[in-house]
Amino acid sequence: MKSIRCAIYTRKSSEEGLEQDFNSLDAQYAACTAYVASQASEGWVLVKTRYDDGGISGGTLERPGLKALLADIAAGLIDNVVVYKVDRLTRSLLDFAKLVEAFDKAGVSFVSVTQSFNTTTSMGRLTLNMLLSFAQFEREVTAERIRDKIAASKQRGMWMGGTPPIGYRPDGRSLAIVEEDAATVRHIFQRYLELGTVRALHDDLIRERIRQPKRTTTTGRTFGGTSFGRGQLYNLLNNPLYVGRIRHGSKTYLGSHPAIIDQETWDRVQTKLADNSQGVQQGPTVKDPSLLAGKVVDHEGQTLVATHACKGKVRYRYYVSRHLQHGTASNNVAANGTNGVRIPASELEQLVIRAVVAELKNPIALAGRLGAPIDGPHVVTSLVDKAAAVIATLDSKRGLPVQVLLQRIVQRVAVQDDIVELAFEPAGLSFALGLEADKSTADVMTVTIPARIRRTGMAVRFVLETGQHATAGAVDKKLVAAIVKAKAWWKRLQDETDMTVADLAEVEGLSRNYVNRVLRLAFLSPAVVNAILDGTAPTDINLERLRDVKLIAPSWTKQHRLLGLAAAQH
Repeated sequence: MKSIRCAIYTRKSSEEGLEQDFNSLDAQYAACTAYVASQASEGWVLVKTRYDDGGISGGTLERPGLKALLADIAAGLIDNVVVYKVDRLTRSLLDFAKLVEAFDKAGVSFVSVTQSFNTTTSMGRLTLNMLLSFAQFEREVTAERIRDKIAASKQRGMWMGGTPPIGYRPDGRSLAIVEEDAATVRHIFQRYLELGTVRALHDDLIRERIRQPKRTTTTGRTFGGTSFGRGQLYNLLNNPLYVGRIRHGSKTYLGSHPAIIDQETWDRVQTKLADNSQGVQQGPTVKDPSLLAGKVVDHEGQTLVATHACKGKVRYRYYVSRHLQHGTASNNVAANGTNGVRIPASELEQLVIRAVVAELKNPIALAGRLGAPIDGPHVVTSLVDKAAAVIATLDSKRGLPVQVLLQRIVQRVAVQDDIVELAFEPAGLSFALGLEADKSTADVMTVTIPARIRRTGMAVRFVLETGQHATAGAVDKKLVAAIVKAKAWWKRLQDETDMTVADLAEVEGLSRNYVNRVLRLAFLSPAVVNAILDGTAPTDINLERLRDVKLIAPSWTKQHRLLGLAAAQH
């Protein structure tokens, strides 16, 4: 007779009673062991390993014991899983379906001691699903009951557990003040009113070496003792517990605990936080700010407006003529002309940053143009270090610091037909480099960038005289995605020799003409593909132009000539 290896799984939701010599897990295990023994005539044998999960909810599959059980099932060490009740395995119908699928895949049966079910039959599955539906319903009702109890308790001002805020310690269903820590909280509120901003408060606390008090949880874990973060300070200043109230959702209730902060101080702090918040929203604090706002002008000297448009979750930024922003000219115009100019912001910003970095890489020559004396090796060392620091900031791609720096050192960016003229602000540049500029040379700090605006399909790019993108590394993501798709389709046609292009189009749910057009991209030369991936390909190599089958010639040399790649590489 073939032996059927049986594994017993036990679970208990709470930790209560687990410290006893014979707890709920042991009781479940004993009942299951007896059931397995009763089936010895059928060849059932018990595996030695126990799979227990104590103090873990059945609403999750993230349980050590269950993971160990599933690992042994996958390894082929178990033939049958035995539980005391179905809800010991899981209370979620969706999770149960996943587990049964894993059991079936491994050829493992599932048995409940107190409920005679066999998952190998359709009736057994139906009955189990019905039972689990009720178990899940019970779990959801219990969760609702707990949420309602917490809400009612907070309305009565009770503390419902968790880590108490700085200045308090748990005191039953309330909080008691820890006077030493409460003094720190009062100091923080007072200094915020005096300094006016959380940033200034944060710097002041660091300067005064005021740190978070060290605290110990009920489990013995120690935390704190570090400097306050700005986010922590915002949370502390916004916490109504300090004024004697309990928050629940969007509402607050009078708490049973004593207040650390008086109502007048609290109101003044909340007013200042609200005022500062409004100011922040109006300032350049977005994740991707316009770095050259107010600095860009067109060929007529008219200042361009920094604006943006959103498509889905993607934000596209532009510098546009004022009348274009208000829709009085065609939005399709993207180069200099009578209808104004509409320039992609990231393209222009990268172009300017590269030009600024190129100047900073020769800081001694730059200092000479600024008219600053170089007196001694220590000045040279300082100048080189300062220039390196400015370059590091520009290379960091952190929006706000880069914006602040460019606003200080750039006086004007003039976009003309074939060039971009960059004018430095001598005083700002000198300050950034730690120099004192001779004001008599302040009007000659300009750099000319030979780049013109060029439309390729619906995109607008700055292009060098060689035909390359002025911002090397500007990758046409749409074209790259099409090439990847073409390579994958061509490989599939090679692997599945019976498949035709018509079959592939049907499988993909696309037209045959579209599939044919994309497939041609699989025959681009490696040099062309690498140039596209590097962003060094001529700007007119785009998905629209490559619809012309003549350009993707069988000869790679001819491809390079037709696409202008040879010119772009020199």
